[in-house]
Amino acid sequence: MRTYAGHSSAAASNELYRRNLAKGQTGLSVAFDLPTQTGYDPDHQLAKGEVGKVGVPVSHIGDMRRLFDGIPLAEANTSMTINAPAMWLLALYVSVAREQAEAEGRDVDEVLAKLTGTTQNDIIKEYLSRGTYIFPPGPSLRLITDMIAWTVHHVPKWNPINICSYHLQEAGATPTQEVAYALCTAIAVLDAVRDSGQVEQADMAKVVARISFFVNAGVRFVEEMSKMRAFTALWDEITRDRYGVTDPKARRLRYGVQVNSLGLTEAQPENNVQRIVLEMLAVSLSRGARARAIQLPAWNEALGLPRPWDQQWALRMQQVLAFETDLLEYEDIFDGSHVIQAKVDEIMAGAREEIARVQDLGGAVAAVESGYMKSQLVASLAEYRRGMENGERILVGVNKFETTEPSPLQAEGAKAIETIDPAVEKQAVSAIEEWRAHRDNAAAESALEKLKAIAKTPENLFEATIDCARAGVTTGEWSGALREVFGEYRAPTGVSASAAAGEGNEELRRVRDRVKATSTEIGERLRILVGKPGLDGHSNGAEQVAVRARDVGFEVVYQGIRLTPDQIVAAAVQEGVHVVGLSVLSGSHLEVVPQVVDGLRAAGAGDIPVIVGGIIPPDDEKILLERGIAKVFTPKDYELTDIMDGIVGLVRERHGLST
Repeated sequence: MRTYAGHSSAAASNELYRRNLAKGQTGLSVAFDLPTQTGYDPDHQLAKGEVGKVGVPVSHIGDMRRLFDGIPLAEANTSMTINAPAMWLLALYVSVAREQAEAEGRDVDEVLAKLTGTTQNDIIKEYLSRGTYIFPPGPSLRLITDMIAWTVHHVPKWNPINICSYHLQEAGATPTQEVAYALCTAIAVLDAVRDSGQVEQADMAKVVARISFFVNAGVRFVEEMSKMRAFTALWDEITRDRYGVTDPKARRLRYGVQVNSLGLTEAQPENNVQRIVLEMLAVSLSRGARARAIQLPAWNEALGLPRPWDQQWALRMQQVLAFETDLLEYEDIFDGSHVIQAKVDEIMAGAREEIARVQDLGGAVAAVESGYMKSQLVASLAEYRRGMENGERILVGVNKFETTEPSPLQAEGAKAIETIDPAVEKQAVSAIEEWRAHRDNAAAESALEKLKAIAKTPENLFEATIDCARAGVTTGEWSGALREVFGEYRAPTGVSASAAAGEGNEELRRVRDRVKATSTEIGERLRILVGKPGLDGHSNGAEQVAVRARDVGFEVVYQGIRLTPDQIVAAAVQEGVHVVGLSVLSGSHLEVVPQVVDGLRAAGAGDIPVIVGGIIPPDDEKILLERGIAKVFTPKDYELTDIMDGIVGLVRERHGLST
C-alpha cells in the first residue's frame, strides 16, 4: 500500500514519506520531478518552471542521502518512477544503501542483497505515451539490459524493470492493445538480456522472476478484471514457451496498479472517489490475477497537486478494503464464470494477434521507430473521445447529470490543492551550484570520462555509473555524457496517421466550413501551431487537439514535446501561424506560457493569439489571462470541435472579421 509522492525538495519529500509511513503505508513510491526524469539539472534552460513540481528533484548523491534520511534502505520497499535515467537513480540509491551499511558496520553485500523495490525503467512506453525518454531506442535498451544483468547478480530482490501498460491506456490503448504492447516490450527486453551474453541461460528464470508490471485499471470493471486474467495467462505462456522457465512461481505475473488518473474529472471531482474505489476492486477481487501493490490517486488530481490529506484519503480506501472487508479471504470468486472466461478469451485472442503483428514488424523497438504503435494509440484515443463527445460514452457530471450542488470540498477559501513555492526552484539552482563548487571536480570529471569510454564499448555501464554517483557527478552531467555518445531522439507523434473525426458529423462539417470561409477571407489557409513547452511529456491531449484541428481544415504545425519557449516562438514566426496552442499538464504554466507570449511580442508577432490547455487552477487561469493569454481550456472542456470553433472565432476577431 503506497501513495505516489514527492515534491519541492529532498528534505520536504523525506518529511512526507515519514508521515505516510506513520499512517500505515507499507512501501514508498517516489515521484521525481521532470528535470530529474529527463536528465537535466535544476539550472538547465528546459528545467525552468519544472523544478519540484510533479516530484522531487534529485541531482546528486547528496539529494539521495537527504531523501532517505532516517529510512533504513535495507528494510524499505521503494518504487521509483524513473525511466531514461533509471540506471543513474538506482546507482544513487545503491550508493546510499552502501553508505548506510558502512556507517553501521554491516556487510555491504549482505545489505545490497536485502534491498527490495522497483525502478520503472520502461523506455518503450515513454516513446509511446509519457515522453520522458532521452536516448534513441537502441542505446536505451542497452541501458536496461546492463541494469537488469547487474541487479540479477548484485541486488537479487530488486525489480530492475517495471513494464508499464498504465501509460498505454492513458494514451488510448484498448485492453487488448494494453496487454499486447506491454508484452511486446517484455519480449524485447528479455530477448536483449538473453542475447547480451551477460546472463547465463540457467539464470533466465531469475530474470523473469524479477520482471514486474505496472498496469492501469479503468472504471469498466468486468473488462479491466478480465484483462488482468488474460494478462496473467499470456505472461505464463510466453515465459514458459519462449524462455523455457519451468518454475510456475517464477512465471507469476507480478504487477502493481495505479488506477486511472486521466479518467478523473475536473467537473464534480467528488465523483472521482467512487471511480477510484471501483477501479481498485477490478484489480483486487480476482485472487488469481490480483495486484501485488496498489497506489491510488487522490480525488482532486484533475485540479492540481494533491495535499497530504488527499493522499491519506486514498490510502484509507485500501486499508478499509484490506482490513474491514472479507474480499481478500476467499479463493478466486470468478473461476468457472462463463461470462468472464469469454471476455478473457476474447482479449487473449486479440492480444496474440497484435503481438504477432508487432513481431512481424521486427519487434517493439522497430514498431516504435516506424510509428506503428504510436499511431494505433492516437487513433484509439480519438475513437474514445468521439464516443465521449457524441454521448455514447457517459461520464457522470461531465457529459450527463451535470447539475450539481456546491461542494464543501471546494468551498470558497478552501485550499483544494497543494501549491509549490516558487522559491523552491531558486533554492535548487543555488544548491546545485554550491554542490559543484565544493565537490572534487577532478574526480567527477574522471568518472565522466570513464563512463563515456565504456559507453563506446559493449561493457556493462552500471559500475561506471556507481563510480559517477560516488564522485559527486550530477544527474545532468551523467545524462549529458551519455548524450554525447548515444545522441538524443525525437519519437514519432502518430498524428499524421490517425483517423479523421467522422465525416458525417454535422457540427464538424459546420466548423470545417467556417475554417474554409475564414481562410478565404484572410487569403491563406489557417495555420495552428500546437506546442508543448517545458518538460511535460504527456502529449495525449496535444495530439488529439492537433488531430481535430487538422480534421476541421487547419494546417497543423506539431513538432512533439520538450520545446523551449524560444523554439516555439521561432516556429510560429517561421511558419506564419494564425494561432498558437500550448499544452501543459505539469504545473509549469505560469512560468513557461508567458514566456511564449513575451517572445512573440519581441519578435513583432504579438498579434498571434496564444491559447493554453491543461490542468490549470482557476486562480492561475486569471493570471494567465492578465498576462495576455487569449483563452484557457481545462479538462472540463472536452468537446474538441467546440474548442476548434472557439479558435476560429478568436482568429476572426484578431483579423477584424465578424465573429
